[in-house]
Amino acid sequence: MERLFEFATTHWILASSFVGLLIALFLLEKHRSGRTISPQQATLLLNKDEGVILDVRDKKDFSEGRIKGSVHIPLASLKDRTADLEKYKDKQLVIVDKAGQHSGIAGKTLKAAGFENVCRMSGGISEWKNSSLPLVKK
Repeated sequence: MERLFEFATTHWILASSFVGLLIALFLLEKHRSGRTISPQQATLLLNKDEGVILDVRDKKDFSEGRIKGSVHIPLASLKDRTADLEKYKDKQLVIVDKAGQHSGIAGKTLKAAGFENVCRMSGGISEWKNSSLPLVKK
């Protein structure tokens, strides 16, 4: 670790360029996949009938518990099934996955397919459960 600081101070232009590029990459990827909202904000959208939950988990995880009224399209088949979501183009699509790690990929796929109102729920279903919000198992 000591050598890392020595390198960074000796080659400060190189180190600062690396940090700058890392920040730019992070911001670009975040922008491409849609903004992030909390489970509470997603609940507000659902209650006002302004949003639709798109669950991109696999069938096994979806059957263990889902958000009431959510639309299930597994991430693997999302690209082929974007036409199923055309009727929701006027609403905010809230992408939910298991823990928030795959929703960015789904967001990019939907934006490429022409969907503008796309956001991701931070933490996915795990965060939903941690917030003590209900899941439907049927």
